[in-house]
This record gives sequence, structure tokens and C-alpha cells, in this order.
Amino acid sequence: MEDTSSQKSGQSKDMLGSLMPEETPASFVCVKLEEYEPADFSTKELILQKAREICTCNHQTITTFFCQLFPVLDWLPRYNVKTQLLGDVISGLLVGIVAIPQSISYSLLANQEPIYGIYTNFFSNIIYVAMATSRHNFMGSFGVLCLMVGQSVNRHLQLAGYSDGSAGSWLVGNATSSTNVTGTCDRSCYAITVALSLSFLVGLYQILLGVLQLGFVAVYLSEPLLSGFVTGSSLTIITSQMKYLLGLKIPRHEGVGSFILTWVDLFRYIQNTNICDLVTSLVALAIIVPVKEINGRYKEKMKAPFPVELLVVIVATVVSYCFNFEVRYKSAVCGHIPTGFRKPTLPDITLFSSLAVDALPIAVIGFAMTVSLAEIFGKKHGYAVRANQEMIAIGMCNLIPSFFYCFASSAALTKTLLKESTGTQTQVSGLVTSLVLLLVLLWIAPLFYSLQTSILGVVTIVNLRGGLKKFHDIPHMWQLSKLDTMVWWTTMLSSTLITTEIGLLVGVCFALLCFIFRTQRPRATLLGKVSNTEIYEDQSTYKQLSSVANIKIFRFESCLYYANKDYFKTVLYQKTGVNPVLLAAEHQKTKKKAVKSPADACPPSPDMHTLILDCGAMQFIDTVGLSVLKEIHHDYKEIGIQVLLANCNPSIRHRLREGGWAGETASGGQLAFHSIHDAVQFAEWWYHVQQEESKEKNDALRDPEEMNFEASL
Repeated sequence: MEDTSSQKSGQSKDMLGSLMPEETPASFVCVKLEEYEPADFSTKELILQKAREICTCNHQTITTFFCQLFPVLDWLPRYNVKTQLLGDVISGLLVGIVAIPQSISYSLLANQEPIYGIYTNFFSNIIYVAMATSRHNFMGSFGVLCLMVGQSVNRHLQLAGYSDGSAGSWLVGNATSSTNVTGTCDRSCYAITVALSLSFLVGLYQILLGVLQLGFVAVYLSEPLLSGFVTGSSLTIITSQMKYLLGLKIPRHEGVGSFILTWVDLFRYIQNTNICDLVTSLVALAIIVPVKEINGRYKEKMKAPFPVELLVVIVATVVSYCFNFEVRYKSAVCGHIPTGFRKPTLPDITLFSSLAVDALPIAVIGFAMTVSLAEIFGKKHGYAVRANQEMIAIGMCNLIPSFFYCFASSAALTKTLLKESTGTQTQVSGLVTSLVLLLVLLWIAPLFYSLQTSILGVVTIVNLRGGLKKFHDIPHMWQLSKLDTMVWWTTMLSSTLITTEIGLLVGVCFALLCFIFRTQRPRATLLGKVSNTEIYEDQSTYKQLSSVANIKIFRFESCLYYANKDYFKTVLYQKTGVNPVLLAAEHQKTKKKAVKSPADACPPSPDMHTLILDCGAMQFIDTVGLSVLKEIHHDYKEIGIQVLLANCNPSIRHRLREGGWAGETASGGQLAFHSIHDAVQFAEWWYHVQQEESKEKNDALRDPEEMNFEASL
């Protein structure tokens, strides 16, 4: 409790308790807390101050600005060649080797030519090196984003009048020229036009969010939600790649139910399976999967993982070329992949209106995956990651490359894990990876002409097995949190069975509903005392707790606000066994009976004299919550029960004081306490005082002769 000594000038007191210091029993500890004087907040002054800081131009501010925008200017001058270069070079080479087949295979997923996947990984890596605060992220094509890009591209191809074509029709050698609304632009040309326009919008969104310091939006994408989304997207991606493994020529379905429709078509046309593609796929799977498992199991003992994907791609290309699979067995192959770079181009502004909605979930998912990976490895290796700077960095990795025929990118999970496990020290490894890709762009790319698309499908599917492993974590997740498991299943199923974008939206909405449910119907318990201590705990959870005589201690494990006010009162009455409204009505009936028949009047009496509300779990109360507390205090007071509060944080005590909860007492304080034990001690002392006062009052009303007679006895 707090005493009521005078307030100092310019300061306000946080008054707890209703006793004067001289009235306080010896067992109480009097606490006097004085609040700091609130700062004189002026929006105009704050804006002017920020404007002056921004407009101040000197050498120091310019240097600081560029170092924050380009972190490479900060860490590169301190780069230690002797201790860091070797690890960066080895890691960069290994990641570059793995990135070659994945760049080509993810182009297939994004409905683009193979060369554009290599462009995307090359340009985004160079930009990310200069602007990233993460030392371990690999920026490039990511399966989930490629799927979302491919869905948007395919939808716009259909709207523009292009036929679906067959497997491989998106390739340069097999591009389907047509006379349609786009004039001279063939199917492949229009596909990359849509993709780079989409990438421009994604980058623009991410940069705006970073500049406006809105990186907090990622907090709405919880770990179970992201995990469910990735798993659902992985199932969708695997489904979309099955036609390449079987060598089937079926249309690519989009929209609601595309997952089911694709499997229906797979079984409908299964008799048309290309045996050459099927055998090649099975052989590749039989080689890649076991080796990848060995790499994962013994990654701590191996200096570097075995590049099985690149080896399989090289061998498959050579075998396909030597035996002429394209002509002899009608296998779909990559076709001609040009070398060098194309002239920069501008995004198609006319597509912005139709791509604006598609770009938003891609921007959010790309940012969420990038920051999540950055923070994981930042904590592991002991360096800070700036979320808003990462937002700007990946925004630039999407906006600038969009002028160079690149589609949307983000931190790639598998390649980032590989990069960290192979000993990378800084983002110099990203430059090494870009050099490897540059060699492919300038000289090596045409050698992949005979590479079967079925091998690319295998590479894509194998790299998504991590998302499918999440099913093994479901039982453990269910034990930890049933609501989180429901969020995972809801997001996974909606992303799979509906669409990825709608699935993400459904997951976010369901997660928010779960949060509301948690706060609307939180856990509420009665507390008991641990013997010979000042500790009070949940009676329904722990044994050997003793109840305090005639005192009920109620804990509500959530904020008290408009959505749970009715539940708060209901569970309070249920746990304490005392409904003050009904009991007050019983008292009124008893009074009426006392007038007619005094002998039958026996008012009901509750088994408590004090109710203590433990507010330790309440972060805040709104105006409705304050009204509920005032209502409860009034109702219980009507039946002779006092209500005390304990463990209130400063903001709640301020709200109570300003809102006049329980009114001002004779001493100027309020019935709120810093701890439950203080409240219990006060309640026991108060009850003792009330009993003494009641006894004295009764004695004063008794007949003096009767009192003398009792004294003589």
C-alpha cells in the first residue's frame, strides 16, 4: 500500500491503499511511488524536430545515411582477408554450383525461360550484397514465390488470349507465336513482361514499407502460419511438377480447386505417360534423395555437401544428348538457352492495375521469409539484423532487376541453409556465387540444351521435401498448442485446396480470430497460498495449496476489454460462487419477509468478506473494462463484500485513478495493491477492524442492566 503524504510540485502520486500511515498495521510495508511528470507532447514540435534532423546536411549525416542504406560500406573496410576470404569463397562456389540447376528448374515453376532464372539469381545477389544487414541470406529464386509468380503469369497469359500450350511451350525453342491482343509479342515475351512488371510492383511495395518503417507487418505472419503456408505451397508445387516427371501434356490449372483438377487430369491422361521421362525421373530421384539425406545427416562431419543435383543435371544432359531423347522418345527438353545479357527494358505500366493485388502477398511473403531467416542466423552468430533495412534491400533486389528481365525473389531457404553450413562469413560469398552464375550466362548455358524438363521437375520436388517434413511435427505441435496446430492446418489446407494467395489471407484471418478467442475466453482461476510463504498459485493446477479464510483471490489471464467483459463477470461469479446481483435480490426479499414475519427472515450470507482480483496478467483495460470493475465493486459492496485489486501495472493504476474506480477513500487513496500478499493482509486487518467496530456498536445498543448482570456473572 502507499501512504498519502503531500504531492510534490510538478509530480503526481500513484496512491495505493486506503489507510493513513498511522493507521497502517505493523505487518504492512508502506510504499510511496511518485510518477515522473508527463512530457509535454506536441505533434507539431515532433514533426519539426524530425524535419530538422532530416534536413540537416553535413559530412556526418551524409556518411551515416549512406552507411545505413548500404551496410557494405561499414563492414567491407573491416573485412579480414586472412580469416574470412577462404570460407566465403568455398561457400560461394558451392552455393553457385547448387544454384545453377535450381535457377533453371524454378524458372519452369515461374512459367519462364531458364535464362531468366539465372538472371534473377545473378542480379539480386549483387544488389543484396551491398544493402543487406544479414551475412548469411542467399537472395534469389524461392519456390513459393516462383509458384505465385507462375500463377499470376499464367492467368494473364490466358486473359491475353494465349493458349495454354503444352509442357515446354514456354521455352524459347518451343515458344508459341500467335496473333493476339499483344501484337508482335509471343507467349514467352508476354510471360516475362508480366513477370518483370510484377517484380517491379513487389519491389516498390517492399521499399515503401521499409521507408515507412512498417516492417512490423511481418509479425502477423506467425511461425505456424508461415509453416502451414510453405507446406501447402509445397504440395501445390509438387502437384504442378508431376506432369513434367511423367512427360504429360496437360493444361496448367489456376484458381480455386486447381490442386484437385490437376490430379484429376494426371490420372485421366496417365496412359499417355512418356516412359523415357518417367524412367529418367525415377532414376534421378533414386540418386538425389538418398544423397541429400546423407548430406543432411552428416553435414557437421562433412566439409561441404556433395553437389549431387549438379552432377545429375550434367550426367542427364550428356545422356539425353548422346541418345537424342528429344527426337527418339519425344522427351521435352530445355531447348536453346541464349548467352549474354539482354538490353534493359521498362515494365509495362498498363499491367500495373491488374497486378497490384497479386504483388501484395508476394511482397509480404518475400519479406517475411527473408527477415525470418536473417534473424535466425543473426541470433545464432551474434550480429544484429535491421528488419526495415532488410525490407528496403529485398525491395531493391526486386525493383532494379525487373529492368533486366528478372522475376520476384527473396531469401531462398535451401541455399541459405547451405550457405551457412558451408562456413560463409560475409556477403562476399554472394559475389562469388554471382561470378559462378556469370560464367553460366556467358558460356555454359547453351550446353543445357538437351536437359530434360523432367530432371528440372525432380530438382524442384526434392528441394521441397523440407516443407513436407513439417507433417512429422504435428503431434508435438498439438501437445504444445492446439490453436497453433489449427492455424497450421487451416493455412495449409486453404493454400493447397483454394489458392496460395487466398490461403495466406485465410490463414492470417484465422490466426487473428484465434488471438481474439484467446483473449475473449481466457483462463480464469482461483488462487491459494503456498504454506509459510507469500506466494499464491492456481488451486486447480498445484496441490497442497491452502485457501485464505473468507477471502477469494481471482486471476483473469488476459486483458479486460469490451470483447470479454461478459465472460469476465460470468466466470468470476462461477469461480467465487457468489453472484452479487442475485444475492442482493435475495436480501431485498428477506427484508420484505422481515416486515411481515420477522421469525422467518434469515438473509443469505456469502462465505467471503473480500474479493481480490489479481491483475498481473492484464496488460491493459479499456473504458468498458473500467466500467466493469466499477460495476463489480459496487455490486459486491451492496452485499457487504469489498473488492481489492493486486499486481496492477502503472498504466492500469493510472486508468483506475483517472476513471475514479471505487471512488476516493477517506485517506485519498484507492483499494489497489502492489502484491496479492499485501491485499490479503489488508483484507484480514480490515475484517478484524469491522468486527471490532460491529461489536462495539452492538454493545452500545444493549441494555446497561443486562451488561451489568453479565459482568457480575
